[in-house]
Amino acid sequence: MNVPEATALIADTVCEAARDGARLMEAAAAGANVLTEADVLPGVPDIVGEVKVEAMFDDGTRMVVVRNPFGEGAGLGSQGPGAVLAAAREPSPPPGLVHLTVVNTSDVPVSITSHFHFFEVNQRLSFDRAAAYGMRLAIPAGAAQRFEPGEATDAPLVPVGGARVAIGFAGLVDGPLDAPGAKAAALARAVAQGYLGAEA
Repeated sequence: MNVPEATALIADTVCEAARDGARLMEAAAAGANVLTEADVLPGVPDIVGEVKVEAMFDDGTRMVVVRNPFGEGAGLGSQGPGAVLAAAREPSPPPGLVHLTVVNTSDVPVSITSHFHFFEVNQRLSFDRAAAYGMRLAIPAGAAQRFEPGEATDAPLVPVGGARVAIGFAGLVDGPLDAPGAKAAALARAVAQGYLGAEA
């Protein structure tokens, strides 16, 4: 039997037991004992962990919940339908990964989020700005990395993806990152505005 067939038979058994005068727990037990794992297709016990049915008893309608309808421990477990099977492989570094040493010269901690154009981060962070052009932190989306005052911190960076357009941030680029002359113009703006590490 497949999922709809097994669910229908269990629900029907519960309703029939209720009509025949069974009490709530007796009707649930009848539904739980009508099928075994051997009666259904592989994976069905993993999908149908319980069956809920409104049944008409002598004293009115009641919700009957049949838990583990194919027996305790039935199913394929971690190999069942919808299981996440992780591939056995060594994680490889993302393409274009570079590491820069960043020193926070300010008096307060500075946090940088995952998708901020790293070239344009806080002026008081000292690092090779030219090497960070077109890069972002290689950390999970939405996460942030904290740079403590006076400390040298490793910053893993990867190239910005997609259309590679940097709009906003500190306004040093405001356009396509790879346009002719864009990097040189952005570096000149950074030097003029006092960004540490932007000097040639």
